[in-house]
Amino acid sequence: MNHRGKTQFVFMLFAVVMIFFSSCSRNQYKTTPAVITGQASWYGPHFHGKTTSSQEVFDMYDMTAAHKSLPFGTYVMVTNLDNGRSVKVRINDRGPFIRGRVIDLSYAAAKVLGMVGTGVVPVRIEILSDISVDADGQRFAVQVGAFVVKENAEALKSRLDKKYNNVYISQFKTPNRVYYRVRLSFDSRSDALKTAKSLQKQGLEVFIVEYQE
Repeated sequence: MNHRGKTQFVFMLFAVVMIFFSSCSRNQYKTTPAVITGQASWYGPHFHGKTTSSQEVFDMYDMTAAHKSLPFGTYVMVTNLDNGRSVKVRINDRGPFIRGRVIDLSYAAAKVLGMVGTGVVPVRIEILSDISVDADGQRFAVQVGAFVVKENAEALKSRLDKKYNNVYISQFKTPNRVYYRVRLSFDSRSDALKTAKSLQKQGLEVFIVEYQE
């Protein structure tokens, strides 16, 4: 190889190396760690009965929590580092939006952790990626609508009854009003998901909820 050929070879090699390192620097994807530590707070009466970011109605007596980025439906184990108490909650809302806080728990979850009086405590959050949602007694529902006027809920139920035989109305009472939630019940998440996708194609706003029998 002559001098000119060597020079071209070295230049090409240098260019390949630079492209490689440049692409590596651009493709740095952030991932959520399996264990998170920080400060936890809780919320309850002021938000009870209001719509969460996931479009569920917030029930302060459910084991739920708000997180800034974890997908809705993610289950996490939260441990109060001050007393060692733990609770499993499902992410269904966004927050907290106060610097230094990593999770906002429902009143019920905060009570289990013994932090209602304290308000803010240090916690460890473990993402339960392998949790089985089809545990014994676990059922699922596709919620199609929530109304304060019962007749509106009954009208939607009648419409859905023409195609589905598992439609029901669930009442959810708050200190201020009663919500009538139109839902379809299922024994498995896969069946619920299939129906949810079908209903979405019909232009309906739906989401899946889990509950114990």
